[in-house]
Amino acid sequence: MPALDLAALTALDVHTHVEQDGHGCFALDRELLDASAKYFRADQDRTPTVAAIAEHYRARNMAAVIFTVDAPAGTGHPSLSSEEIADAAAEFPDVLIPFGSVDPHAGKAAVARARRLVTEHGVRGFKFHPSLQAFEPNDTAFYPLYEAVTELGVPALFHTGQTGIGAGLPGGHGIKLRYSAPMLLDDVAADFPDLTVVMAHPSVPWQDEAISIATHKANVYIDLSGWSPKYFPPQLVKAANTMLRNKVLFGSDFPVITPDRWLADFAELEIKDEVRPLILKDNAVRMLGLS
Repeated sequence: MPALDLAALTALDVHTHVEQDGHGCFALDRELLDASAKYFRADQDRTPTVAAIAEHYRARNMAAVIFTVDAPAGTGHPSLSSEEIADAAAEFPDVLIPFGSVDPHAGKAAVARARRLVTEHGVRGFKFHPSLQAFEPNDTAFYPLYEAVTELGVPALFHTGQTGIGAGLPGGHGIKLRYSAPMLLDDVAADFPDLTVVMAHPSVPWQDEAISIATHKANVYIDLSGWSPKYFPPQLVKAANTMLRNKVLFGSDFPVITPDRWLADFAELEIKDEVRPLILKDNAVRMLGLS
C-alpha cells in the first residue's frame, strides 16, 4: 500500500473515532452510543471498523486521523486497544494517521504506554477527553504524561466544550463538562511550550476562551469537529477568516458527523477562498509535521 500522498489529498480530517474493534467490542456502552447518535441525529453506521473508515475516506480522496478514547477510570467501561487500532491503521498508510489514547489516571503506566505507542506502534499523536476520562488537564499530577508526549514530538488533542456523549441522560451519565473548559488547557500550553495542543471542537459555551488561547499561544490549534459549520459561533468564523487562519483545522467527528455533511455545510460558510485550503488540509499538514 502506498504512503500518504499529501499533494493528491483534497482534505485531511483530524478528528475521527474508532468505536468498534475486530473482536465485537465497543468503545462506549450501548446507552452512551445511543445517546450520542440521538444527539448528533446520526443515522449512519455508528461503529465502523478501521477498515471501513479507510474505505470511506479513500473513496473521497481524503486522509483521516483516527483514535479511540481510553477512559476506563472515568466510565468503568473497557477501552478499545490503541495498539490494535494503530497496527490496523498501518495497513492503510495512504489514508489513515493513527493517534493513541491512554488513561491519565494510570500514572507511570500511562507514560510508559504512551512511549510504546509511538516507538513500537507508530502513533502520530494522542487524544484526551477530559470529561469522559474524568480529569482536570491542568492538574500537575498529569504533567509527567505531557512531558513524555512533548519528548516524543507528537501533538496532544483535547476534547473541549459540550459533549454529545451522555447528552440527554439523567445527570449526563455522570460526565462533567467543567473538565473540558479550554482555559484549563491554557496552563498546559503555557507550561509545555514545545507541546502542540489541539483544542477539539467549537468550545461552546467557552468559545471566546478558546479563541483567546489559540491567539495567545503559538503552540495551540483549534479543530472544527463535532458541529455542522452552519452552527459555528460567529466569532469563531471571524477568527478562522482572520487572526486564526493558520490555526484552525478541518475535523468532522466521524462517524457521528460525516465528512460529506460537514463539507457541504462548510461550502456555504463565509470563508475566504484563500483560507479554505488552509483549513481543509494545509494547517493540519503543518500541525502534524507531515510536510
